[in-house]
Amino acid sequence: MSDVKALDPVFAEMSAATYRAVWDELPELTTREKILLSVVADVCEQTLGLPFEEHVTTALEHGVPVGDLRELLRFIAYDSGYPAAHAALARLAEIERAHGLDGSAGEGHEVNADGTGSPLPASMLRAVTELDAPFGGYMALQSRMRAGMTRLSVRERAFATMTVDVLYQTLDESFRAHTTRALGAGATPEEVRAVVRFSALFGLTRAWRGMRVLNALLTETGSVYA
Repeated sequence: MSDVKALDPVFAEMSAATYRAVWDELPELTTREKILLSVVADVCEQTLGLPFEEHVTTALEHGVPVGDLRELLRFIAYDSGYPAAHAALARLAEIERAHGLDGSAGEGHEVNADGTGSPLPASMLRAVTELDAPFGGYMALQSRMRAGMTRLSVRERAFATMTVDVLYQTLDESFRAHTTRALGAGATPEEVRAVVRFSALFGLTRAWRGMRVLNALLTETGSVYA
């Protein structure tokens, strides 16, 4: 936010108030979660200049290892799209070098691209395969390649993919699956609502629709929310 005031003082005031609303007044999410979701949004929106640099710098200041950010980019690549994640990885490498860091060494996991099976629920994989068998195989590959990731919690992964869904407006099967995964990982209904609320920072109208869909989903599943 350092250059915003010089660009436009009124916009800087609006921006500061907005960030207070989503950082200081959203206790349902941890600071780490807000940082990770900000990085996810940068990838989806391809805002890889100053916003991405500020979010990565904030991550480092709060003790989030670069390796966790790299795994986050690898993890969301199948939802954000590999080209978008590739561009973010290239930008992250530039920022690492500027900070005298090298986060690329010793931080991988077993990809298992040549393996078989999938950690996805059988019913989900079956439904996708019935739509198109090769596409089902592609989904199995993507899920299998991520099964060995350990740096991000299940909750963080679910929140990340929920954010992708809101920003890309993929609010049907995938949003349902990701929200269900978050709840299954112990997130409360109000915490998953906070994820959608936080995404308003990156597009209020998309978050509005996301909240409407989420409320309907929570009502359908019998979850209680404020």
